[in-house]
Amino acid sequence: MNPEPSQPTVVVVDDDPGLVALLVEALGDAGYRVEGHADPLAAIEAAVTGDVDTLITDVRMRDLDGLEVCRSMAQRRADVPVIVLTAFGSLDTAVRAMRAGAFDFLSKPIDLDALELAVARAVEHHRLTCEVTRLRQAVDEQLPDGLVGESLPMQHLNERLRRAARADVPVLLTGETGTGKELAARTLLGLSERAQAPFVAVNCAALPEPLLESELFGHVRGAFTDARTARAGLFVEAGEGVIFLDEVGEMPLGLQPKLLRALQERAVRPVGADRPVPIKCRVISATNRDLKAEVSAGRFRSDLYYRLAVIRLDLPPLRLRGPDILTLAQHFLRRSATRLGRSTKGLSRPVAAALLAYDWPGNVRELENCIEQGVAMTEHDHLVLDDLPEEVRGAPQVAPEGEAELLPLEAVERAHIRRVMAAVSGNKSMAAQVLGVDRSTLYRKLEKLADGDDDLF
Repeated sequence: MNPEPSQPTVVVVDDDPGLVALLVEALGDAGYRVEGHADPLAAIEAAVTGDVDTLITDVRMRDLDGLEVCRSMAQRRADVPVIVLTAFGSLDTAVRAMRAGAFDFLSKPIDLDALELAVARAVEHHRLTCEVTRLRQAVDEQLPDGLVGESLPMQHLNERLRRAARADVPVLLTGETGTGKELAARTLLGLSERAQAPFVAVNCAALPEPLLESELFGHVRGAFTDARTARAGLFVEAGEGVIFLDEVGEMPLGLQPKLLRALQERAVRPVGADRPVPIKCRVISATNRDLKAEVSAGRFRSDLYYRLAVIRLDLPPLRLRGPDILTLAQHFLRRSATRLGRSTKGLSRPVAAALLAYDWPGNVRELENCIEQGVAMTEHDHLVLDDLPEEVRGAPQVAPEGEAELLPLEAVERAHIRRVMAAVSGNKSMAAQVLGVDRSTLYRKLEKLADGDDDLF
């Protein structure tokens, strides 16, 4: 008879048949499916190849000791916790067992209550480990193309996106135009418990104040001249999904108190209505402006800023993503070639060098347009320099190996830090992330460089 899917499976190995029989019976009575073995190699194989939640092994056995069982399991199935039993209970044995990869350690004679507790903990640990692995795989599969990357800034962003998706609070996405803020917003929805709910986007810069208010909050019939019928508004239409307020920094100052009230009260008041309407959606907003500077200038309310930015995520510009540029370019090339029916297969070396040298002021959106144009115009099976826009192929490039001026390491480091600091507008925290060092290390380097170069900043 096949076990129930929810029934945990335990493998027990000991060269004492009587102890094996005792543990099989005791754990079976406790609700586990138990496999008993006298041969350690057979037990390891069963645990490695089967749907097993934990393995219990004696330390001293004739064919293979329990520490070797631990080491073998750590190499082949590290997700399966191992509980070690021994009649020679000592601190030294326990330490060696843990170093070999054991999850827990119990001394003989076995206290069955303590064993059941240890097995329960091990099974729960195994289930949680498997769930974390499954969720990580699901997250990786769901991250959209524009947010995929191995660069340090993207690893940091993707990890923060995963964490922010679990926290059902407003999120403010900041970054230059074309960095993928709407993609990030859709990712947050896709990774959250609201994944199947609507995603409703509105550009706050595209409409004058009266129309934007009606668009967001709705209106009743007769509220204004053209209001022939009532409309719910996007906050209500989003249901339990996400409303994405793009370019929120452009929102008219007169409308900002109404948005603040909607966020505070979780309700909107349609234009012309005399009572509020409850809302359930999550609010994600985005801007390419420095909203703190806008607050200081009196163009954006500070209380609204802090309400929108419960979590703030900064999207890195493409120029700081290094090899991600080529990864994305190859992806866009394959997609464009398929759509346009072209046989273009890849990037030539000069094209790759030009793409890496260019600053990409339009970020991922500009890169996609560049590659699509190249695929449409090329007469080769690989993109060549002439296929690129003039501004991209004209970007200053590093001289080929052997032709470049040989510089001291300190000069190379100085130039690289200068470029990164300029690219992040002097933001030392972001510069430390890009450079892959902690902030204290960066501060020391900046102090040292500034001593010899007053123009570093």
